[in-house]
Amino acid sequence: MNPHDHLRLPLVESDLARLETLLADSVIIGDEYLDQVTTHLIYAGGKRLRPLLAVSSATGGARAATDDDLLGGVALELMHLASLYHDDVMDEAEIRRNVDSVNARYGNLVAIVAGDYLMARSAAIAADLGTEIAGLLARTLAWLTRGQVSEVRTSFSVARTEADYYEAIEGKTASLMASSCRVGALTAQRPASEVEALTEFGRRFGMIYQLRDDVLDIVATDGQLGKPAGQDLAEGIYTLPVLVALTDPDVGNDLHDVLGSPLDADDRERARKMVVASDGVATTLRATREHLDAAHTALAEIPEPGLREGLSALVSSLVEDLPVA
Repeated sequence: MNPHDHLRLPLVESDLARLETLLADSVIIGDEYLDQVTTHLIYAGGKRLRPLLAVSSATGGARAATDDDLLGGVALELMHLASLYHDDVMDEAEIRRNVDSVNARYGNLVAIVAGDYLMARSAAIAADLGTEIAGLLARTLAWLTRGQVSEVRTSFSVARTEADYYEAIEGKTASLMASSCRVGALTAQRPASEVEALTEFGRRFGMIYQLRDDVLDIVATDGQLGKPAGQDLAEGIYTLPVLVALTDPDVGNDLHDVLGSPLDADDRERARKMVVASDGVATTLRATREHLDAAHTALAEIPEPGLREGLSALVSSLVEDLPVA
């Protein structure tokens, strides 16, 4: 997915090109080894969705971004990258963005410390942008941590609840998307009603983004995912489709017997097929559509038609490749 194809705001695309230089410059200090580690995933690329949401929320695509607008996006992306460094250590991941993960190339200890450094740089940039944004990013980090802890606490647990699931994805995914939109709205000094509307849009965007991933992990092919389908199942991350399947009268008991510990390839595929046979995917798709409707409703508060239509098209694109509920 190229988000700019859906957003259709050429000035934002130009701003994101400018942001790339700022992003790398924000972590380079002249130490050759540390600079290699901290820029490893920056130079690997990425969709830059969080800076895109921040800059779009600031400018509406109607003017060039200011330095503060861009730095807001940088702060959010650095927080996101730091979370990836830490996640890959916890998951023992070997590949990220089609390159070696930082932990695979430099070791777990270096990856953890480098992630901490990226988080510190994010906080420093936020502090330069003012106390309101600094406080917002501190709260966002707390939400990220809470979401990660919730996921770890319930790993391999067939007793995981839907409330546990939503707590995890609100923290790990939606909070950062919401804060991205809010930071942009704040650097642009938008009216309070627009700040709140864009924040709510970002939250819903993040929820849809994660729900989409969790559906695709069950129904997509290995080639589409770039990893084995059902990988979350194998790693003990029981998402909404799985939690619904566990209550299914036809497959729930059998699925319960398979889950609860790491799965080999055969058991992973067996479990995935049971989830597909249940109402789990359809239930998750309905939840996704509800969040999509709420995202569109939030955008009604945004006065610029170009921004309103662009963000609407962007969030709608998240569900284009999903099956029909």
